[in-house]
Amino acid sequence: MFVRSAERELCFKGFTLITPAVSVGNVGQLAADLIISTLDMVRVGHFHTDCLIPMAGNNPYSSGEDDAALLSTNAEVYCRSDLQLAVLQIRTPIVPTKTKSFRKILVSWIKTSGFSRTVLLSSCHAHQRDDQQLLSSPLRYLLTPALQGDTKGMETEETLQSLGWREMERVSAFPGITDSHTQCLYIPGGGVTKALYSDCCSENVSMVVLLLFCSEGDNVPDAFTLLNHLNDWLHLLDKPVQGSVPWRIPSSWRLLFGSGVPPTIF
Repeated sequence: MFVRSAERELCFKGFTLITPAVSVGNVGQLAADLIISTLDMVRVGHFHTDCLIPMAGNNPYSSGEDDAALLSTNAEVYCRSDLQLAVLQIRTPIVPTKTKSFRKILVSWIKTSGFSRTVLLSSCHAHQRDDQQLLSSPLRYLLTPALQGDTKGMETEETLQSLGWREMERVSAFPGITDSHTQCLYIPGGGVTKALYSDCCSENVSMVVLLLFCSEGDNVPDAFTLLNHLNDWLHLLDKPVQGSVPWRIPSSWRLLFGSGVPPTIF
């Protein structure tokens, strides 16, 4: 259930929603952090649900001691009304036995909120690519039928293809059989990506899935790669003539790999 922070009514009608899937390398979550931090997005609410592992902590986007103690939870919504943009940041994994319930809650909220489109940022295991995928860009996309069936959706697909992006390939459900009727999506390490995409297809929700092939480790470069591709499409920030887009790293990333080795152990 979405709980808004302010008493005033929120209206997301016509907004674009960006949300990550908890997947290999946490690439989508890292990219969402960069968007929220760089665009100075305002927290407008959170999700109260038992479908996610509980979490509470300090403000991950604090700029000083004044706002560092603000409480953050496992699923929060941030907004920039002037850009008609909202980000649902999910910080903890879904409880394995409640994956279906969480998907149902999320799809219902997307539909009732009136978002014009949803962008799901995800990732999948690089080591499970086939030969065709190894010889091309590590970025893939998926569009739901709701986007493919109208003029705006066709424009979206043409735009993504003009950027050199490739649709996620279907693979044979039975090795050695190339019949198109046995082709299916295979997103290893993608977490809820495939199931949520399928739900949005059946519920007539306009969704674009952007995913990157990657491996576990330091996935900060992967997050920048995914976000720069997203920016080429949505133009969240102006791209400089020289150099890279100046994404702002949030303060919480200082402890991304822990606080270091304590000197007392030596």
